[in-house]
Amino acid sequence: MLNLTPRFTGKLPDDLPENLQTLYQQSPTLTRLFLARGVGSSDELEYGLSSLLPADGLKDIDKAVQILDEAIEQQQRILIVGDFDCDGATSTALMMRVLTEMGAQVDFVVPDRFKYGYGLTPEIVQLGIDQYAPEVIVTVDNGISSHEGVAKANENNISVVITDHHLTTKPNPAADAVVNPNQLQCTFDSKALVGVGVAFYLLGRLSKYRREAGRSSVQVSRYLDLVALGTIADVGVLDHNNRTLVAHGLAAIREGRCSLGILALLELAGRDPRKMTVQDFGFVIGPRINAAGRMDNMRIGIECLIADSMEDAKRLAFELDKLNKERRYVEGGMRDQADDILRKLQPSQDAESDKNSSQLLAQPSQSNQSDTDVMTEDKSKPSDLRSLILYQDDWHQGVIGIVAGRLKETHYRPAIVFAPADDTKLGAEDAIKGSARSIPGIHIRDAIESIAEGHPELITHFGGHAMAAGLTLKKKDFEAFAKAFEDLMQTYDASVFEEEQFTDGNLLAQDFSLQFVESLTQGYIWGHGFVPPQFDGVFEVIETRILKDKHLKLSLRYPGVLYPIDAIWFNYDNAKWDYRAKEVHVLFELDINEWNGNQNIQLMVKDLAVVEIAP
Repeated sequence: MLNLTPRFTGKLPDDLPENLQTLYQQSPTLTRLFLARGVGSSDELEYGLSSLLPADGLKDIDKAVQILDEAIEQQQRILIVGDFDCDGATSTALMMRVLTEMGAQVDFVVPDRFKYGYGLTPEIVQLGIDQYAPEVIVTVDNGISSHEGVAKANENNISVVITDHHLTTKPNPAADAVVNPNQLQCTFDSKALVGVGVAFYLLGRLSKYRREAGRSSVQVSRYLDLVALGTIADVGVLDHNNRTLVAHGLAAIREGRCSLGILALLELAGRDPRKMTVQDFGFVIGPRINAAGRMDNMRIGIECLIADSMEDAKRLAFELDKLNKERRYVEGGMRDQADDILRKLQPSQDAESDKNSSQLLAQPSQSNQSDTDVMTEDKSKPSDLRSLILYQDDWHQGVIGIVAGRLKETHYRPAIVFAPADDTKLGAEDAIKGSARSIPGIHIRDAIESIAEGHPELITHFGGHAMAAGLTLKKKDFEAFAKAFEDLMQTYDASVFEEEQFTDGNLLAQDFSLQFVESLTQGYIWGHGFVPPQFDGVFEVIETRILKDKHLKLSLRYPGVLYPIDAIWFNYDNAKWDYRAKEVHVLFELDINEWNGNQNIQLMVKDLAVVEIAP
């Protein structure tokens, strides 16, 4: 049997709050799911816009409103400075849409990651001055650490409004207004807003202010499709506030009330907007938008999202899809190289090999080049080494974050992947940039900050979140950083590096219905911080076959269910399977498979153990 940890350990209906009684009568299973995710009231499953947190708690938001309102009324030139990921793209697109409709003179610029690096740098300010002569700069999804860039703007009498969501423990730059729920002294009740969520709140507040003043205004909620996309693509924590934003954005796309660029990307990927899911944000649209910033320039992604004709939207979507295919090709090569490095570098206990202590022996992972970028992991868990830190001279800076994420998933270790930096701020050949991805229990940004404080000579720049961060080093300091990071990881309890598999328990026979599965997958918002349901059960094996030499297709029988249940295990673990299996314990997610107009329930197998073998 599989060793699984139950998410819900209470007892129904004893642990049931009174206001969830109706839901329990409809579905005990759904009730168990929500209790396991901390839902204590049916109100937490209601997503009316009136339930959104008020903007009052966002520090400096009214200052920012005053600056933007004055800029619109006086026709001052506003420049939006974005970021080169999907959150930055949706934030920029949202700002451009709303401010333009309000009558503002507004343009945008996105730092080329290969020339200018991240954030409002002095170089970006100068570029903006040369090309747009702005009187107001508004950052989106960046800026909280841009002290030098803000100083440069101040020197040129440019007002600066920072909108950001990244963590900081330092004083803010000397901007005219800083709107960031994660800045010091901000009392906003949710710290989970991503960059586009912060932009939405600011624009909503500005719209209300202008409407009450009798000036041109905009219904900002019309653009919640962009907010939903950025929130999911940036892996924002889905607290109630973010789930509300995503729910409305998802509904807008299903009804066709959304960016033409989003519709074009869905069409290109063969997805029906009417059946759009939260996962499509992260696995279909997000990677294609992100490909622009990784392989070229995010301007293509932003222009796709703000396209006013379907012809332009389709042309730009095609360019994004092409860039995404290029990204996959480059990523595949880098992952193969990473696997080779990890195979060759055996962990050693002697001091001579300490410099390689962040590298572990691994089996090559299988690269899944499917349209949805889903990867099935072949996990390797070394007992003594606790981090993966890799660098190669020929690695592509735009793809290191994805490779770090794949390595983290495969080996369940924090991973930091470095590539040469193409900007010249530290000297052309000296700077390397790293992208970090972490596991639960290790706050990666705080870990990097701890090293920066203990070894101030090692890290030039850094920033990020609990699960993802970026940093810059000098190439000569790579090994010293790798050792310092591994030493820090060795101070954590060993249990942090042992991945738990969680289950939402068994399903009732009545749950194996299209109605229940459709309600589960289409009717609720699942994602980071509100994890998708994952069940387990013991099934009788009716039939098995291997597809394309790597996928296991099963036909199963469950007690009380009168018909066979299909299951698919992509990139199945051959060591765990026995073709004589008569009974299996399966950990799975529920899905609906459509083929030739027919629908049937399908279990997406996450893990499996053979319980009984036929004689």
